[in-house]
Amino acid sequence: MSEESGILERAGRPGLAYRRLAGRGPTVVFLAGFGSDMSGEKASDLARFCAERGQAMLRFDYRGHGSSGGRFEEGTIGLWREDALDAIDALTDGPLVVVGSSMGGWIALLAALARPTRVAALVGIAPAPDFTELLIWSALPFEARERLLAEGQISLPNPYGPPQIITRALIEDGRAHLVLGGAIPIGVPVRLLHGREDRDVPWELSLRLLEQLESADVSLTLVKDGDHRLSRPADLALLRRTLAPLLG
Repeated sequence: MSEESGILERAGRPGLAYRRLAGRGPTVVFLAGFGSDMSGEKASDLARFCAERGQAMLRFDYRGHGSSGGRFEEGTIGLWREDALDAIDALTDGPLVVVGSSMGGWIALLAALARPTRVAALVGIAPAPDFTELLIWSALPFEARERLLAEGQISLPNPYGPPQIITRALIEDGRAHLVLGGAIPIGVPVRLLHGREDRDVPWELSLRLLEQLESADVSLTLVKDGDHRLSRPADLALLRRTLAPLLG
């Protein structure tokens, strides 16, 4: 089974590059992290896994990411949420199992809240809900906050590549999409995977998410020596083992 590649054209909005596998449902939808794209190790491994099973799958790039149109610096949580919903609505049918990595875990929660009749289960890989507030803004020293507010953006070190541009719009828009302020009304099965050695998103954030989801069917698996990416062969095997029961 081979993937179909294409561009989801949208009036007045950047086109979204995607790859899609036809197959049986539920459709697996992969949501990448902040600055990541659909060609990463986890997305590619899941595509092979779904192809072997004859499982339908969709992966795509948010605007400003990978092969999609738009500029990364102009993106926000709300716009990337919009991208995910547009891709889901236009390119999938029936029930979905949404797999979100890092920021993609936050977008997955927002998608489940927006499409409760479509999302049948969630998998979060080092999920980072509310990271703009909890992990960026809260960690910035006063001088950096003042510069961000005055100049509209700042540059932060990025262990995975060039310095990361953080915009005032990203922070302010993120506040409109925070989910950890109270109970999260999602009732489907949720599986969370997190590395204890994650230096980017503390594993305690997954524990907080577990406690605040209303679903009674939520589990958290901690990988003792796992980092943020969870992309080693053993990590990928864990992801496949976690996902398989949710696909029936």
